[in-house]
Amino acid sequence: MSTTKGVEQILEQVAAPDTKMGDLRKIAKDIKKDHELAMNLWQTANFHARLLAMLILDVKQLDAETVNQLLDDTAKHPTDQKLQLSEWFMANQLSKNKNTIAMLESWENSERSLQRRLFWYYQARLRWTGQKPPPNTEELLQKIEQGILHEEPEVQWAMNFTAAQIGVFMPEHRERCIQLGLDTGLYKDEVVPRGCVPSYLPEFIPIQVSKIK
Repeated sequence: MSTTKGVEQILEQVAAPDTKMGDLRKIAKDIKKDHELAMNLWQTANFHARLLAMLILDVKQLDAETVNQLLDDTAKHPTDQKLQLSEWFMANQLSKNKNTIAMLESWENSERSLQRRLFWYYQARLRWTGQKPPPNTEELLQKIEQGILHEEPEVQWAMNFTAAQIGVFMPEHRERCIQLGLDTGLYKDEVVPRGCVPSYLPEFIPIQVSKIK
């Protein structure tokens, strides 16, 4: 099957707005890794095709120039799509290889707000995945306390989420993280769907702690 024909057939399967994430994962499981196909799917600019591409890329072929281009393309999507694409990129590719992890860890002060968001989201992820957190928690909390109110909203959310995970999984910092939420007031008035946890730290942290006790 030619790459062009393969892209066309996959688009017929995934291009509909009501495509389910589980369907994309099933297709990706059948394809496994196909970097060329992934890049061709990416070029279609279709949201679901790009999500699928995030699953079948070969992380070993991702250099800094390609990563930057993929994130620049991602930034052109509507907000909800942009955030989901970038989070799938981190979870399924960037966090899986030492070279791309090094990229993630270098993005704290990137000029690209999506990269700064992923830097913080990755730091949060290190806390909730059950592994021993790296020894940079104090440094992170200081930077969150000093900088969160001056950041772009999409980065603010990730910094807040990092403080939330620190507060949940590191009891010695719990009160400090709750106080951070009281001091900033971020997400205090957020309305969330029933069954979802608000991002406001004085509410998020006790709720999540109660789930793991």
